[in-house]
Parts: sequence; C-alpha cells; structure tokens
Amino acid sequence: MKNRILILAVVAGILGACTQKEETSNVSVGNQIIKDMNTRYTAKVYDKTKRVSLEDLTTIEEVLRLSPSSINSQPWKFIVIRSDEAKQRFASTFKKYKFNKPHATDASEIILFANKVHFSKEDYKKRLDASMAAGRLNQKGYDKRLEASFGFAKMVADENGNNGHWTKAQTYIALGNVLHALARLNIDSTPMEGVNADEIQKEFAKELGDDYECTFALAIGYHKDGKDYNRKLPKARMAKEDVITEL
Repeated sequence: MKNRILILAVVAGILGACTQKEETSNVSVGNQIIKDMNTRYTAKVYDKTKRVSLEDLTTIEEVLRLSPSSINSQPWKFIVIRSDEAKQRFASTFKKYKFNKPHATDASEIILFANKVHFSKEDYKKRLDASMAAGRLNQKGYDKRLEASFGFAKMVADENGNNGHWTKAQTYIALGNVLHALARLNIDSTPMEGVNADEIQKEFAKELGDDYECTFALAIGYHKDGKDYNRKLPKARMAKEDVITEL
C-alpha cells in the first residue's frame, strides 16, 4: 500500500512539473514575442561592412516563401539584391525619394516585393497543382477550389482583370511575417515605400518578368553604431484602448 502511494505521489509530481514547465514555456514564448516587437525598429543608417549570414538569409527567404495569402494565391515574387552590381542598379532608381537611397548600397541585402497585377485562373492552377502534389487535394477538391476560391480573385478584379490592389495586400502579409522573423534573428530592417515603382520596373524588367509590379522594398542588415539616431529612441505606439476593442 505504501509503495502504491509512493508511486502515485511520484507520478503526480512528474505530471505537475511537466504542467508547470509547459506553462512557464508558454509565458516565456509570449514574453519573447513582446520583446521582439519592442526592440525592433526601423534602421536609418546601415554598416555596409556587416553582412547577414547565409544561414540567416536562408531562413529569411523560407519565411517569405511560407507566408500565408488569401486563397493561398501566393501572388508574389521576391527579388533579393545581394551583389554590389545589383545594389548599384537599385540605387540608380532613386531619382526621387533620395532619403532612402543610402540603404540601397549600405544595407546587407535589399528585398524587392513584387505582386502580380492580373492574377489569373492559370496562375491559380499552378498553386492548386502544388497542393495536389503535396497531397492536400484530390481531383474533386481541385475542381471545386478552382471555381469557388478563384471566384474571389475574379470578384475583386476590375473590368480588365486587374486585381493588383488585392495581390499587393498579400505581399504586405509576407512583409509582416519577415519583419518579426528579422527581429527574432536580431537583424535590423527598413521597410521602404519611398521607392520609384516605374524606375524599378525599367531597371529590373528581366527579373520581374511580365505582369509584376514592385511598389515597396525592404532593406536588411545591421545598423551603424553611433550613427543610427533611431536606434536608442523610445518605442512610441498608441495606447491599447485607442486601437483595440474587445467584445
């Protein structure tokens, strides 16, 4: 009887320890997420001598690839600018918005976020083909998704089939994903809407291909010590009650 009680006590202790560990782990994860959000900021000056490691860059590219999108449309293309030659090409597009031009050459990498201007049924078929290959769909599901889900892409398109406003919104989801990933990796970043889409279209026409537009970019790398005034400024956000309503 005593042995049985002892065994039960040991088991209860183990289960209690596991539960406590799980709760502690959950709290730690939550704290880390908030810490990431509090410490990330928009870098203003980059140290051109510091480069993002290939391991971290691989992670960043995979985060972009795995980002969610409406109807799993994935209506994007990401161009990662790494070489000095490509950086100079990007820098040449800054005939205006010159405040962002230094990032073109000083950041470790620049990522161009491009979205499909006319996301078509043929485009969507390619996504469904990948779902079929991954075992997510059978033929019946494929046919149903092709008609039902793609109906939304048609619904948000204009009379010319232009649904670029919708596909651009999807690329911002990818931007949000990668900003948090960068914060977790302790890599600085600068989202840039201050770019010239027309000039980028001309300079990177070959890489963008037909029917893609790039209206914003992201600089990544490491700030220059003592030069980036924004790094030590306090975080400034609206109060919770001003932006969040719980019902």
